[in-house]
Amino acid sequence: MINLTGQRVFVVGGSRGIGRAAALMAAKAGADVGISYARDRASANDVVKKIEALGRRSLAVQADVTDEPAMITATDSVAMALGGLDGLVVSAGIFEGQPLEEMTLELWNRVLATNLTGTFLAMKAAVPHLKKAQGGSVIVYTSTAGQRGSDTYSAYATSKAGQIMFMRSMARELAPAKIRVNCVAPAWTETDMARDSISAIGRDKLIAGFPLGRIGQPDDIAGATVYLLSKLAEFVTGMTLTVDGGQDMRG
Repeated sequence: MINLTGQRVFVVGGSRGIGRAAALMAAKAGADVGISYARDRASANDVVKKIEALGRRSLAVQADVTDEPAMITATDSVAMALGGLDGLVVSAGIFEGQPLEEMTLELWNRVLATNLTGTFLAMKAAVPHLKKAQGGSVIVYTSTAGQRGSDTYSAYATSKAGQIMFMRSMARELAPAKIRVNCVAPAWTETDMARDSISAIGRDKLIAGFPLGRIGQPDDIAGATVYLLSKLAEFVTGMTLTVDGGQDMRG
């Protein structure tokens, strides 16, 4: 098991799905973990209880990832409670789409504001704390859609492609401060956010696209996250780690 003992990690969007899995796996590896959530306080509190049951420090803070003052307040609260920050995981996001001629400006703006601007605000709020710790690791959850594009989900794919380029820019900018910045790009993963789309497309049809013969699970992405948080990845920055069960090999 990777050892994160002594690390202090903030998972933005850690109350459910991949973020929840990452928060719990980081805690099992020894980290103290704070999480933010948008609306579901009960789910967030459940994550905190599970982390505390492992003997780690934890707290949940409510914050709209598109609200800069709220993100600063939430990040400062987590850093104060944990005694600083060594890691940031940006998991908050939405998955919405429409064909171009049906897509509203509101949908386009909402998706980019949450997925791309939210990443910018989360990182901007956390970097001062990572600098105080004299280095750290930032992981942004993008998507294989951001690498390949996606029909009818163009706003989502665009936001995810933007995350990748922002990550690469920040990896260069923050390297002198010993802050590593990387992306993890999942393919289809079993989460609440993806459940309706998986059903609409058809589970068997999707599975046929994975050489490993299954859809991704949150722990698959959490494992990649914990690796990037750890000292095993201390020479890895500016990279996108694709976790897709070999799907890219089939185009």
